[in-house]
Amino acid sequence: MRLEGCMPDNETVVLAHLNGAGLGLKSLDIHGAYLCLNCHDIYDGRKQTNPPFDPDLLELEMLRAIINTQKILDQEGLL
Repeated sequence: MRLEGCMPDNETVVLAHLNGAGLGLKSLDIHGAYLCLNCHDIYDGRKQTNPPFDPDLLELEMLRAIINTQKILDQEGLL
């Protein structure tokens, strides 16, 4: 997502799922993006910023990150 404090070269990068699948449910892996711990925590609401990010902006950035992740997976022959 490349939010403030992003650590893209860090070993904390994991597949983060798109929010909104339902209470206690995760979206499909195809609806996930590689995010560092910082961006993942901000997106999931575990970390607050000052000023806070607009929720619509976070959702847009997550969708962009999903597209970028899918490009990587395609280039690696995994999609």
